Amino acid sequence: MSEAFARVPELLAQHLLLAFAALLLGLAISLPLVVLSSRNRTVARVALGFASLVQTIPSLALLALFYPILLWLSAVAGGGIPALGFLPSLLALTLYALLPILRNGVAGLATLDPAILEAADGMGMTRNQRLWLVEAPLVAPVLMAGVRTAAVWTIGAATLSTTVGQPSLGDLIFAGLQTQNWTLVLAGCFAAAGLALTADALLGLVEYGIARRRRGLVWASLGALLLGLLAALAPAWPAAKGVVTIGAKGFSEQYILIRVIGHRLEAAGYRVRYREGLGSAVAFTALAGGDIDVLVDYSGTVWANQMKRSDVPSREAIVAGVGQWVKAQHQITMLGSLGFENTYAFAMRGNAAARRGIESLDDLARQADQLAFATDPEFLERPEWASVRRAYGIAFASARPYQPTFMYRALASGAADVISAYSSDGRIAADKLKVLRDPRGAIPGYDAILLIAPGRANDAKFQGVLKGLIGAISVERMREANYMVDRDAGKVTPGAAAKWLEKAIAR
Repeated sequence: MSEAFARVPELLAQHLLLAFAALLLGLAISLPLVVLSSRNRTVARVALGFASLVQTIPSLALLALFYPILLWLSAVAGGGIPALGFLPSLLALTLYALLPILRNGVAGLATLDPAILEAADGMGMTRNQRLWLVEAPLVAPVLMAGVRTAAVWTIGAATLSTTVGQPSLGDLIFAGLQTQNWTLVLAGCFAAAGLALTADALLGLVEYGIARRRRGLVWASLGALLLGLLAALAPAWPAAKGVVTIGAKGFSEQYILIRVIGHRLEAAGYRVRYREGLGSAVAFTALAGGDIDVLVDYSGTVWANQMKRSDVPSREAIVAGVGQWVKAQHQITMLGSLGFENTYAFAMRGNAAARRGIESLDDLARQADQLAFATDPEFLERPEWASVRRAYGIAFASARPYQPTFMYRALASGAADVISAYSSDGRIAADKLKVLRDPRGAIPGYDAILLIAPGRANDAKFQGVLKGLIGAISVERMREANYMVDRDAGKVTPGAAAKWLEKAIAR
């Protein structure tokens, strides 16, 4: 519990900075559009239509869409535009904040009493004077209701920014869901809910003060909001210079390994922070761009996803080829393999595989149309799945993606018959799963490799600290550490599993 809540202040600061920056940018865009919409029906239809369209796009998809857009813009501009982290999150959340502000502002102006407007005109007011002295004060309470809604939506959606490399309270939620550490999930949810309720309450006081024309209450509420913002951002005040950022994808093995790396670096005098829950493409791009300093990746992932290679040579050849390619193309340094492989492995319940006589992917292909397939969220779109389908002609009756932990649960419950398991997962042995052979070699090797960002290429001390991990972790040890986190009874945190693994390495 203490470990979970110890991470809240820093993540809360990042979350608050992102949400309020998006809200302020949303206001800066919406308010001029509200005025223009009140004077031009075409502008109103287009603005409200666009804002409504944005709301139909799932927030996670909208965040993901900005990644290729910014990547393309950066390439056109010759670099310098970050495709990950704060910028794509800010842009996506800003779009989400537009609709409630626009709709309330336009509706408020449209429903003003015509007699009041005629009186203002009769007094000789110009259009701008009427806007600032009459319309704005009358519409402000209605507009503030839209701002409150936008603030709550933005704070809630900001938890999803974890997926594009922006730290937020979503880090706790995603990590907790993957490792089934409900304390982490609750810490993230309570902190996000508390932030949203506090912001809504303070903005509600502003709305009440405007409606009752109590300026003191308005300024006091805004002051409290500003003080709260500054207090929450206190953990972000110290300069981040010299801090090592360690990236991780969204499953237990990665959470364990980044802490093994982090403990080594801390012992050598470095300050570290973790960026968890990244997708494969996001993690690699973040490393190449220097947003993270070190990453454990897998040779087959880089081979298939980044290098676009469809051939399947030996594990050694893939590792060597990846090392040369990342250096030549991205100035990334590969220190070497950690000593174990975590490849994709098609697995079934042992008794079900025996009953059906399935030993290999060839056997599976003949009965696949009767079976349900469960995978992680990435596998169905990866080139490895395309390679398996080409080699074996497998066509399942159904295929559904799950978060990795729930994928295993789907198999255990009978909701799935086959899963795309991971060969270093301790649940394979613990759940008595049957791993199917790949006689045609459709799946490449997946050695765990340690990659260093371009900015650390000449840091001999940094690399020296981590070289002790090369070849030091066997697949048996990794399976045991993974199972400590993933098992149902007696599970431990990734940090505790990392300490066990460090002791095992030292023996």
